[in-house]
Amino acid sequence: MSDDDRVFKALADPTRRFLLDLLFARDGRTLSELESELEMTRYGAMKHLKVLEEAGLVITRRSGREKHHFLNPVPIRLIHDRWIDKYTERQVSALTELKHKLEGNT
Repeated sequence: MSDDDRVFKALADPTRRFLLDLLFARDGRTLSELESELEMTRYGAMKHLKVLEEAGLVITRRSGREKHHFLNPVPIRLIHDRWIDKYTERQVSALTELKHKLEGNT
């Protein structure tokens, strides 16, 4: 599986996106802190965090007995540069704007 595939797989799940949002709001959270925000078991939270780690979206650091989780935005930026940015070129943006105007969504 490629790095892009791992990132897309990780981002495909709403729970994992929620975990990334939590880390964006406040980095360095422990599993207990993250788990308390979810309606699932500790084991379920650990499985989601493992997928995020494998995709490189979350980096961990041990501090004593605790493991702190940090957001790594680099893989998302690489996805943006490779897959999203090319579709936001001026011509595509102009067509999107025209579509919205024609549909009366401006």
